Amino acid sequence: MENFIDLHTHSTASDGSMSPAELVRHAKERGLAAVALTDHDTVDGTQEAIKEGKRSGVEVIPGIEISVRYKPEMHILGLFPEGDSYLNIRSELSTVKKGREDRNKKIINRLNELGIEITEDEVKDVAMGDITGRPHIARVLVAKGYVKTIDEAFDIYLCKEGLAYFQRFELEPADGIKAIRKSGGVPVIAHPVFLRKSYDEMDKLLKELKEYGLGGIEAHYSENTKEDTGKFLRLAIKHELVVTGGSDFHGNFKSGIELGCGRGGLKVPYELLDKLREYQNNMNR
Repeated sequence: MENFIDLHTHSTASDGSMSPAELVRHAKERGLAAVALTDHDTVDGTQEAIKEGKRSGVEVIPGIEISVRYKPEMHILGLFPEGDSYLNIRSELSTVKKGREDRNKKIINRLNELGIEITEDEVKDVAMGDITGRPHIARVLVAKGYVKTIDEAFDIYLCKEGLAYFQRFELEPADGIKAIRKSGGVPVIAHPVFLRKSYDEMDKLLKELKEYGLGGIEAHYSENTKEDTGKFLRLAIKHELVVTGGSDFHGNFKSGIELGCGRGGLKVPYELLDKLREYQNNMNR
C-alpha cells in the first residue's frame, strides 16, 4: 500500500482551526505517513506537533510559510525534513513578525474609526497562538455580529480593496529564499497556480528565483487542475527543482479542503519526501 503525505498545513499557531497536536492526530486518522506543519511566519507549534507525531506514529516535518513582496501575492514554504535547524528561522523572520503586528494595529485603529468596537486583546484571544493576522480579526468581527461570515469580513474590510486594509512589511523574494536557506531549510514556491502565469512566464520567474536559491516547487496542490500539475512538473524538471505537494489545510477555517486530499483528488506520494530530504542533505554539505 502506497504511503501518502501532506507538506502544507496550518494550525492554531497561525490561522488554522486545529492545534498542532490535533492536526497530527487528524493526519493519523486520515492514514497519512507524514505531515509538514507550515504555519505563517512561525514555527512555534512545531515541538507540539513533533511530540504528538512520535506518540501517534506520524512523521512530522518542521516547516513555515512566508509571504514575500510580489504581485500577485507570492508565498514561499521553508521545509526542514532533517534536524532542528528550523529553529534558526525565528531570528531571520523577526522583522516579518513585527511588520505583521504593526499592520494589525493599523487595521484595528481603522475599524475603530469606522465605529467598529474591536481590540487587540480580543484578536489575541481568538488567535490562541503567537501569530495574529487578518483571519483572526475577521473571526472577531463575526463573533461580535458586525458581519455574518469570515468571507464577508474580508470582502468589506480586510481584502486589498477593503475599508480597513493596510499592506504589511514583506521580505523581497530573494531575501525570503535566502532566510530559509540560511536556516538550513529548503525554499519551495507555494501554490504557484495562484500566480496565474503561463508556462513561459513561469519559466522566466523560476529561472530568476532559482538564482536566489529556490529549491523546490509545490507542483501538487488542492486547487490545481491536471493541466496545472503537469505544467509545474515539467518546469520542475527543466529547472532541477525538487517537487513537493500539499493541501493547504486550515481545518474548518478553509472550507472544502481536507488534510491529505485537498478537494478530493490530491495524492502526494511519500517518495517526494525522500527526494526533499536528499536535496536538503546535499544543500547543507
